[in-house]
Amino acid sequence: MKYLLLALMWFHPILAHAADGSQHLDLTSHWVGFAALGLFLVAYLAVMAEEFTDLRKSKPVMMAAGVIWGLIAWYYQTQGMPDVVGIALRHNLEEYAELMLFLIVAMTYINALDERNVFEALRSWLLRMGLGYRMLFWVTGLLAFLISPIADNLTTALLMAAVVMAVGAHNKKFVLLSCINLVVAANAGGAFSPFGDITTLMVWQKNVHATNGFVDFWAFFALFIPALVNWLVPAICMHFAIPDEKPIGSNEVVAMKRGALTILVLFLLTIAMAVSFHSALHLPPVIGMLTGLSLLKFFAYYLKVSHKGVQAQGKKDSIAGFDIYKLVARSEWDTLFFFYGVIMCVGGLGFLGYLTGLSHLIYDGWGPTNANAAIGVISAVVDNIPVMFAVLSMMPDMSIGQWLLVTLTAGVGGSLLSIGSAAGVALMGKARGTYTFFGHLKWTPVIALGYVASIATHMLLNRVLF
Repeated sequence: MKYLLLALMWFHPILAHAADGSQHLDLTSHWVGFAALGLFLVAYLAVMAEEFTDLRKSKPVMMAAGVIWGLIAWYYQTQGMPDVVGIALRHNLEEYAELMLFLIVAMTYINALDERNVFEALRSWLLRMGLGYRMLFWVTGLLAFLISPIADNLTTALLMAAVVMAVGAHNKKFVLLSCINLVVAANAGGAFSPFGDITTLMVWQKNVHATNGFVDFWAFFALFIPALVNWLVPAICMHFAIPDEKPIGSNEVVAMKRGALTILVLFLLTIAMAVSFHSALHLPPVIGMLTGLSLLKFFAYYLKVSHKGVQAQGKKDSIAGFDIYKLVARSEWDTLFFFYGVIMCVGGLGFLGYLTGLSHLIYDGWGPTNANAAIGVISAVVDNIPVMFAVLSMMPDMSIGQWLLVTLTAGVGGSLLSIGSAAGVALMGKARGTYTFFGHLKWTPVIALGYVASIATHMLLNRVLF
């Protein structure tokens, strides 16, 4: 009789629910679970085909998210459990809301700096330096590595690519190798800072508790040297393939608009507030970010009221495009809605029970080191956002060193292929016909060498965290 009950509980989730008294049903073997899994896979195939279909990536995952949770809610309604799904869905929605608001503030600051010509001034300065191809390869790569921890890797890669395209438009080999270098450097630079990559931000905001401590803001900087190794190894290998020539320079001078440096200081202050609110006051980092956005709004008001006085002094002063809500509107809304769809889809699959089984399979079966290394390889094909959200939903019992390892691999694994990160996809569009999937693939072996070297460096230098 005992074995009969166990068998019934395995095949009938309702009996399993009644036996353990929980409010969670395992639907991994039910048609609702299979349908949800199929919907997510179809939606993600549509995302991967965006380059060919021109269908924005947010559309299929948003649709899949709604249908998946609708199916789950309908089934729970039929089982007399109408409130369970709503509670779980609101939990996922809260996680997304914090991430979205955080990113909107960061994107608004980046747009404000862009409007004040900060990035154009940097680009024109680099062009005036008259560097050779090899030196330009290293300077743009280094700047990408150093800027991406503050700005996102997509913005950083596009900024440096503008320099590369302006200088080396007639040398396709230089453009190809420099674009590969920018993708690797931007992804590596974003891996050691909570502000540099969405996956790192997700780990920080999740308040991850490891078996030997807490993964706080400063813990991520232990990844600085491993991330640097990840970029340097392939960069050194590619250096010798760069033409040893000097391109024609440019005398173009682009000046920053009034208030540009102040906005940069306010952005850094906003980041400091996000860290302080989280570390000292134990509040979500997004509260510090939103408070920092108010500083930018007050400064925008100051620029407006002081505009006539500056013009009266005979100085040029343009504030026509500096409207906070216009800057907010310029946020990457397709990306933000894509995050919504992904988080809700993966959250739904986790609610159905798939992530628990996957966690047992890879983390218990393979061991955390092998599993986390595999996560990075997977993120070269599948966007690292759903991959990291799945890991965070599984919440495997790991040390600080292992949580940092999966943060590193998910962040830099996308460099293995041109389609593995937002930076790579964007540069394929910007340098269309020169920076291509197969052009990047040719250098994947040396990028993989850097990937392995970064893992080994982390495990050696940070062994006390394991």
